[in-house]
Amino acid sequence: MGESVDGERESGRAVLGRTLKFLRENAGKSLGQLADETGYDKSYLSRLESGERLSKVTVMEDLDGYYGCVDLLVSLWKVARYDAFKDKHKEFMRLEATAQIMHKYAPNVPGLLQTEDVAREVLSGPQTTPEVDDLVEEQVAARMGRQLLLRKDPAPHVRFLIDELAFRRPSASARSWEGQLLHLEAAAQWPNVVIQVLPFSAGMHPLMARGSLTLMWQKDGSAAAYTEGDSSGLLMDDPEDVAHHRLSYDRLRDLALSPSDSLTFIRDVLEEHRS
Repeated sequence: MGESVDGERESGRAVLGRTLKFLRENAGKSLGQLADETGYDKSYLSRLESGERLSKVTVMEDLDGYYGCVDLLVSLWKVARYDAFKDKHKEFMRLEATAQIMHKYAPNVPGLLQTEDVAREVLSGPQTTPEVDDLVEEQVAARMGRQLLLRKDPAPHVRFLIDELAFRRPSASARSWEGQLLHLEAAAQWPNVVIQVLPFSAGMHPLMARGSLTLMWQKDGSAAAYTEGDSSGLLMDDPEDVAHHRLSYDRLRDLALSPSDSLTFIRDVLEEHRS
């Protein structure tokens, strides 16, 4: 299982789809019966089985309960969600998923802290077609699933440096932006998360033209750095490269607001938004 006939590894999404079909047929259910009994659209369930779509994790939780297979489908979904991302990001996500400590800088609201509505807006392009909408929904589901790592047990310790610009550029919907600010306020109080705002007063800095930066430390002490721009990502594990990026991060952290002042800042922005 997991290997295709030509020797190439079968995708996680294909394995999940095949498992869904097996469970349904083993239960003696047609797609129509499954749709009636679960409340999910028949065509949607069909596309999940064919591997054309990636659901939200809650759908897999529902189907795990329906088939009585504990967390089998959720476990397969966690593997399948990697297919929604480009290959160049997969190794980064593998390291991110197992890191014990992470330090992140982002010029915008980080993907790990985006609400579903804001993630959908960020991932949507100017063109709207059924095919594009399906792709966007798949990427949103994958991003929401990726956020599960912040709440796992044991949870990693994550420090976010977020540029003030992220708070001054709201989403198109006032309601979704309020939801995003409330989520950031809540996340800033999680025991394993630290959020610091890098104010405009910090001035120009080296990472302004380089996009985001993530530093990751694993249980065995190994470390890696990942930088990402609009259309490219670079993963580095050379100790000298990692040390260089850690120094850049530490200098930025020295310019950022303290965690308590950052929480006050987020609350002030929220009040400004509501007024």
